[in-house]
Amino acid sequence: MRLVRAELLKIRTTNTWWLFGLGAFVLLALSFLVNAVSAHFIFKQATDVPPNASPEQAEQIRAAADTLYQAANLYTSGQFFGLLFVTLIGIIVVTNEFHHQTATTTFLTTPHRTAVILGKLVAAALMGAGAWLITTLLTIPATIIFLGAENVDNHFGQWGVIRPILLNLLAYVLWGTLGVGFGVLIRSQIGATVTAVVLYLVGTAAAGIIFSLLQQWLKWDWISKAQVIVPSIASQLMISGTELPGNPPQWVGAVVLIAYAVVTGFVGTMIVRTRDIS
Repeated sequence: MRLVRAELLKIRTTNTWWLFGLGAFVLLALSFLVNAVSAHFIFKQATDVPPNASPEQAEQIRAAADTLYQAANLYTSGQFFGLLFVTLIGIIVVTNEFHHQTATTTFLTTPHRTAVILGKLVAAALMGAGAWLITTLLTIPATIIFLGAENVDNHFGQWGVIRPILLNLLAYVLWGTLGVGFGVLIRSQIGATVTAVVLYLVGTAAAGIIFSLLQQWLKWDWISKAQVIVPSIASQLMISGTELPGNPPQWVGAVVLIAYAVVTGFVGTMIVRTRDIS
């Protein structure tokens, strides 16, 4: 626990946390605004299904128009960019040691490298949980007010809403640990942060395009479901209030993220145990 407190102190006493926090708050507000505008038009046109839509597409449109689905989406607004900031914090927890050349002091003070990495993993997970708590405390009242203005049941307290909110917590915690693992693999602070941002933003869009093209080309139904192997898409699947037709269940997304976190955490620990500091 002393190691965990030390890691939290390193973040808390620098400008990193409030710079990331400010950026996350701005993007949270924009995400909620986009989700609210989208929900407003969906509520007004809930039954409008394009005449050329296939039966499965029509079912997906009706399921997405469900008030419970939209409520869960609003309660978990900001997840996409919030997870990116949590990942970057996890990366900095590791790369700061090499960027400021304090890794030698850290490992001399605590010669058990596994304990050091575990401390960083726990600290990153706690920071992820803190980010989830703050964003959730902001989105819950905002969603209740918005749905009340739309004369729609807010569904707060129902399992279909509580489950996505709790799974959102799991996503924030796991992405914090993923950031630590990523930082171990790429020790350069600039290299790790830039690579993570590009992979997260561009990789998510590219994966969606690739899987869509493969689906249209090969006509295999399972290809579209296989998108869940992309971590950011798995995170989005976890927080859906209801299961959309043609999509895997929410627990699949949780399993995928847990697997990524376990593998990166284990590999990162093994690398630190065997690799020279310099």
